[in-house]
Amino acid sequence: MKAVILAGGRGSRISFYTHKIPKPMVKIGNKPILIHIIDIFMYYGINNSLIAAGYKSKIIKSFFFKKYKISKR
Repeated sequence: MKAVILAGGRGSRISFYTHKIPKPMVKIGNKPILIHIIDIFMYYGINNSLIAAGYKSKIIKSFFFKKYKISKR
C-alpha cells in the first residue's frame, strides 16, 4: 500500500521553531514529526510513501538522503 504525506506548510503558528527548518522536521522527543508519521504508517503496513514537500524542501530531502540513504528520484 502507498501513502502521500503532505509536508509543504510553512508552520507560521510555530514560527519560533520553523524559522530555520520546515514544520515536518520539528522534533517531538528525539525525532522529527515526519518520522513519527512514517513510523505510524509502517505500523499499519504502508511501506511506500511519497512526501510532497514545499517550504524548505531541501532540508527534508537532505535529511532522508544522508540519514536513511534513500535513493534520489
